[in-house]
Amino acid sequence: MPHIALRQRAAAGRRIVAATVAAAASIAGLGAAAAPTHHRVGDAGWMAGGWLGNSTGTGGTTLSAVRAAINASSGQAAGLTGAGVGVALIDTGVSPVAGLPASQIVNGPDLSFESQDPDLRYLDSYGHGTHMAGIIVGNDPSTGTVGIAPKAKLTSIKVGTSNGAVDVSQMIAAIDWVVAHRNDDPANPIRVINISYGTGGTPNSWSDPVQFAVEQAWLKGVVVVAAAGNEGNSDLVVSDPASDPAVIAVAASTTKGTAGVTDDDFASFTTIGGNNRSVDFVAPGESIVSLTVPGSNVDLTYPSAKVGTTLLRGSGSSQAAAVTSAAVALLLQARPTLTPDQVKTVLRTSASFVSGLAMTRNIRALNLGAALTSQDLYATGWNRSTGTGKLDDARGASRLVRDNVALSGDNSVWGPLNPATWAPRSAAATSWSGGTWMGYRVAGDGWTGTSWASRTWAAATWTGKPWNGATTWTDPDWAGHYWSGHYWSGHYWSGHYWSSDEWATALWS
Repeated sequence: MPHIALRQRAAAGRRIVAATVAAAASIAGLGAAAAPTHHRVGDAGWMAGGWLGNSTGTGGTTLSAVRAAINASSGQAAGLTGAGVGVALIDTGVSPVAGLPASQIVNGPDLSFESQDPDLRYLDSYGHGTHMAGIIVGNDPSTGTVGIAPKAKLTSIKVGTSNGAVDVSQMIAAIDWVVAHRNDDPANPIRVINISYGTGGTPNSWSDPVQFAVEQAWLKGVVVVAAAGNEGNSDLVVSDPASDPAVIAVAASTTKGTAGVTDDDFASFTTIGGNNRSVDFVAPGESIVSLTVPGSNVDLTYPSAKVGTTLLRGSGSSQAAAVTSAAVALLLQARPTLTPDQVKTVLRTSASFVSGLAMTRNIRALNLGAALTSQDLYATGWNRSTGTGKLDDARGASRLVRDNVALSGDNSVWGPLNPATWAPRSAAATSWSGGTWMGYRVAGDGWTGTSWASRTWAAATWTGKPWNGATTWTDPDWAGHYWSGHYWSGHYWSGHYWSSDEWATALWS
């Protein structure tokens, strides 16, 4: 059975934490009638992505409806495709399912623990990243489902495993890599980073290394879109790195099944901010229909969320962030000279009025059509992070764990990392040299210069089977088991099993 095959592969190559698997089983066991519950990332209850398998009994919100909701289906917006704009997706990888066009996808380095398994390298064993990629550049021939920016060039940097396990140090390395390689493809420079993720902590914005990393991308011309979180409307603390004052922080909206936005409001599960910062606007994030990966974690765990055989309904600020990243790609196709600050201002000031709590808090809805002609190009100032704060403050209570020992202190997953040493190198875009980051060998040297940007999925064939060892999809330019030997054997956190932060999707409904 596919489910058994997936779990066998997980046990052999992915090292899923036993507690996480148990939690996933209990969540799935809540059944269709269970009411959603939400936990801040890092709580013991926030496992398996915090996603619950409840059924809405509807077909969900199609990407065509999403495009209409953000006013991208008529006028000038209707002719935009995102062509010539690169979007970096730092997530759980993407898999070459039929709904993702090979010509629009590039793989950056796989920085996840699954990079050591040639059957899993680059691939999305979780299902989260592919769902985000479908929202941005999908084109599913079996259903006609088309992403918001179908001709954008999407670069996938995989950091998460089949249960979402990832440390903040992997996220920082991924952001640094995007900055270093943003212009490698002159025809499709990376102008947008999508981060549908939140760390487990609430660090000080003026010293947090994660926020420093996204600020370096922002300062170098890359718009960073981050998910606000899914802790419910009573939660006023936006997740890190959406908490950074520079980036675009997006909360999820409910469209209430109507084409117009005047009745839209915060989705019930979304974090709304207000204490550390307000969200910038809302975007559709409730029951969004996008691509699934057959045999992946969420595909098997939430069968009630399936729409046919190729699609899955998902709700969260993750989806809202992906919608926004795609909209930014459309905006930059039309107005390529806009700076990140100008993009943010244009989107904020042109957003549409909504209703309910969002209206009360003066939070409006993404309106691409209006943004295309807005001349509100002023830039607001923001206080910058020094990057010298503690990694543990960003991790919070959510940690990588092996043999019941948590990764802590100034240590990356590869070894010691002093933020004060890293920060100036990140600012100078020199933390990466070939396939080494801060002196640690974490990837191959094959995709340097312009060569990586020309790589597509043309030579790969996805069979649609679960991760049973029969499907292989490798690129020799990223060969090697670089995380072997002493890279994983530090005495203070050696062992067998991992768990960590999760991804900002609230429901598979």
